[in-house]
Amino acid sequence: MYLGIDIGGTKTLVATLDNNGIILERHKFPTPKSYDEFKTTLADTVANMSTEDLIACGVGAPGRIDHERGIGIAMGNLAWLDVPLKQDIERLLKCPVAVHNDAKLGGLSEAMLVKNKYNSVLYVTVGTGIGTGIIIDQVIEPAFADAEGGLMPVEHQGKIVKWESLASGHAIYEHFGKKAEDITDEAAWRYIAHNLAVGLIDLIAVIQPEVIILGGGVASYYDRLAAPLQAALQEYETPLIPIPPLQKAARPEEAVVYGCYDLAKSLYGKARS
Repeated sequence: MYLGIDIGGTKTLVATLDNNGIILERHKFPTPKSYDEFKTTLADTVANMSTEDLIACGVGAPGRIDHERGIGIAMGNLAWLDVPLKQDIERLLKCPVAVHNDAKLGGLSEAMLVKNKYNSVLYVTVGTGIGTGIIIDQVIEPAFADAEGGLMPVEHQGKIVKWESLASGHAIYEHFGKKAEDITDEAAWRYIAHNLAVGLIDLIAVIQPEVIILGGGVASYYDRLAAPLQAALQEYETPLIPIPPLQKAARPEEAVVYGCYDLAKSLYGKARS
């Protein structure tokens, strides 16, 4: 059995998975602002789960991670600095723990689902912010392990801004005064798609992925976003920068905990099937 812990800026999802990666049990709690309180809440949550046969645990956390030591260096919307996630969670669970950036783990889990079709995957999660993951041959690409695509500088109305300040779920709410789920106007979705395309085309030009998988809350409305985003990207296409196919994440709400399983099993479990 494996444990996956998805630490988000607003909520934390904890799930046990069997050796085949099937979720057996899950619990969710609001992520505390204090790291000490988080440790207490996590311990209380795990105490009420069946974890006696744990092989390993994977942890997905926002922001910059020291992968070797499992330390959350700076964690985005969480005001936690240099927190020893691996050490503290290993002490709690009494099993090996692997820690990685949440967007990269989400990308890993989605890439595993398309491994028979694509070897090079760009995963983009669009929620409160924007996270990115580059997965090559079902492995998080080490050269981009710390990449923060959402913080890329892009041009907007004559100014240089962070991509996520223009195209994230938070940016959408700031512009329209409503969440993506409440937006049905086609012109609004063309505006959203354009702002996403501004950053995506830079990533495409550098990475040249075989497919782009979109996850996160905004991508949950893929039926509204797909056509205008494809059209916006086509405007940038050249013979040297082909636009890859787009698809929606298959498991957007649980992508990270599945990625936690994939990472933990690859490091501490039996070989993947």
